Amino acid sequence: MKELNSFSKGIKDGLPICFGYLSVAFAFGISAVNAGLDIWQAVLISMANVTSAGQLAGVPIIVGGGTLIELAATQLIINLRYSLMSISLSQKLGKSVRFVDKLLVSFVNTDEVFAVSSSKETDVGRKYMYGITLTPFIGWSLGTLLGALAGNILPQIVISALGIAIYAMFVAIVVPQAKKEKPVLLCSLFAIALSCIFNYVPVLKEHISNGFIIIICTVIAGTVFALIAPIKQENEEKEIENG
Repeated sequence: MKELNSFSKGIKDGLPICFGYLSVAFAFGISAVNAGLDIWQAVLISMANVTSAGQLAGVPIIVGGGTLIELAATQLIINLRYSLMSISLSQKLGKSVRFVDKLLVSFVNTDEVFAVSSSKETDVGRKYMYGITLTPFIGWSLGTLLGALAGNILPQIVISALGIAIYAMFVAIVVPQAKKEKPVLLCSLFAIALSCIFNYVPVLKEHISNGFIIIICTVIAGTVFALIAPIKQENEEKEIENG
């Protein structure tokens, strides 16, 4: 099968992702500096992770003096989906993609990069993958730098307003899916309820750190709704429709 193996095409396809990441990373940079991190620390985190949810969950643990085990477990649970996405994307990679290329590409295999790459009709080559991962990486890193710098310049009231932008992004991701699927809505509400319990019950709040609260709420909510409202496989649905 013919490969899509153009570096310039990868750059072009990655530009919209890059611009989208600028605004989100800008908000992260502000929130990270506002939490107490230095500018270089915020930028280094973004350059070494490239994951909005993981970074947002990780900063409070770092600032709060959490353990490495706590930080690692939180990142594992939040970012576990990337392993599945990488396995799926590997089926679209052409013969020109070597093992070392796969390692480098997987580092920036974000949701958006995965979606665009997987949507191609042909296999994608190493030059294309380097192009489509380069621009989002630059956008994410640069956005964090600009946000971190702005956090030291802008008035506090503006910083506080911009600091909620990254939370608004997660709301914007969850709400459309929650409208379509009731289990997603109920799972989100259940996780929120669990989080409130940990936050307002004195015994739990005093003895369990924020990092482990995220882990516990995610695992419990995900497990409960995976059992009571499992996602039906497409093949099973077709079999039911065909009688």
